[in-house]
Amino acid sequence: MTRRTWPAVLGLLFLGHLAWVLLYTDRIADALRAHASTLSRLYAQVQEAMTDPGLGREPWPPDAVELLFQLQGILLETRVPLVLTGPNDTVLAAANLPFATDLATPQGQARVKAYVRELDRHAPPLGDPQVALLHFGDPPEIRGLRWIPWLQAGGLLVTGLLGLYLLQTRKRAEEERGWNAMARELAHQLGTPLSSLKGWLEFLRLAPGERPGGLSTEQVMGEMEKDVERLERTSRRFELIGHPPVLEVIGVERLVASLRAYLEPRLPHLGPGVRLEVILERPLHGVRGNETLLLWALENLVKNALDALGGQGGTIRIQARNLGRAAVEVSVSDSGPGVPPAVRRRLFRPGFTTRPGGWGVGLSLARRIVEGVHGGRLELVSPGGTGSETTFAVRLPAVAGGKGGGEG
Repeated sequence: MTRRTWPAVLGLLFLGHLAWVLLYTDRIADALRAHASTLSRLYAQVQEAMTDPGLGREPWPPDAVELLFQLQGILLETRVPLVLTGPNDTVLAAANLPFATDLATPQGQARVKAYVRELDRHAPPLGDPQVALLHFGDPPEIRGLRWIPWLQAGGLLVTGLLGLYLLQTRKRAEEERGWNAMARELAHQLGTPLSSLKGWLEFLRLAPGERPGGLSTEQVMGEMEKDVERLERTSRRFELIGHPPVLEVIGVERLVASLRAYLEPRLPHLGPGVRLEVILERPLHGVRGNETLLLWALENLVKNALDALGGQGGTIRIQARNLGRAAVEVSVSDSGPGVPPAVRRRLFRPGFTTRPGGWGVGLSLARRIVEGVHGGRLELVSPGGTGSETTFAVRLPAVAGGKGGGEG
């Protein structure tokens, strides 16, 4: 389940649960209503027997009256509302009403008659209209049962809203950590060439005879041009990550070749004792993307591999291959100690890092570039350790008929 689809799935589960509760509660209410109807019919038969003119004489047993009165009392204890009316709708007796009233007063008679009309809308009365009618309603349990699904739905809704609020709060906190980490990374990326330019300016202020190293002005200007290029590249990258970039068909072979050309002269300083291997499957499909951003994402994966090696030396392997006709995979592997299980779920969170002094930007930024900008997938496919390599894989949709360029 992706982050975009889980709210819809949770919404469907909520509606399904609510529908099930409503149907199940309605079935229980129907069963209780049928039970109340049966009890009311039984009460009506008892009442009819008690009003029989032959009651107390043969063939009735001597204790028949007592038995009928006991049965009538038991039925009244069911709490089913019962109203007995005679000719002209006169209320003769009432029991288990949801309100207190005095049948001896006109006001009491009027109130119970109004209640009887409400009862008759839900269930027809029992008996002979010329003699007496028994009106009955739902017991209190059914009236209370009607509120259960709505109370449950309200509880689920409050829980869902609270969950959404917590998720939004967490998302905002992660975004804030991401922006803070991004700001620190930007300051770091800009700070290095700026410090270098400041040093070269101080160098140029010295008289030619006082300059250490015997560097000429032309050599210093060349180094300053490199620093300016680094500043421009950094500025361009952060500009692209903030706006939807233009995507073009890119040759993956050329992309990997550019990454290799960037890394090889820097490895002796970035990772002493590190050996770089590049394995390409030819020909590779082309992909639609932004070369500057994709190169940045791959650089971050390589830097993450260098951090994993921790200056102890080892091997970093960059491999590119086709995944059928639909996608191209570029993977970066290292022979480091691997990713501990405790941190695997947090690897791509903005601001998370296991390196002292790190900003926790590289992997989260790489995933944003690959997945958010290019519609691909970046994941840890092998955590490494115990003699195996740690591997991160970038999978990008292939362009139909597109071919990668040469290594340049």
